[in-house]
Amino acid sequence: MSEITKTTWEAMEKEKLSETLTRRMVSGENGTLAHFSVQRGGGAPRHSHPNEEYCLISSGSLKFTFDDRELVARAGDIVIIPPNVPHGIGALEDSAFIEFFTPVREDWLRGEDQYLRK
Repeated sequence: MSEITKTTWEAMEKEKLSETLTRRMVSGENGTLAHFSVQRGGGAPRHSHPNEEYCLISSGSLKFTFDDRELVARAGDIVIIPPNVPHGIGALEDSAFIEFFTPVREDWLRGEDQYLRK
């Protein structure tokens, strides 16, 4: 992507990843930005990836589970996860969050995100 682009979340395809999780995403040359909506009890099972991850909770609350601790984040909180750190995410209530990844989530672009589609 070498051009200036303007879009909206509503203009992007909403992917239904599971009964409780949806995603909209866009990638540029160096990063991926995604908007997730998750219903209470849903989330992402334990996984890891080579991407640095920035998560801004816009509504609701999420529980992040790491090997050495759990962390609860609420609307307005930002969680930064280093590359290759195993983690899982669970929604404590209906929630929405925005995630930025660097580098680009090539695995998602190739359709290798089955861990989210359960």
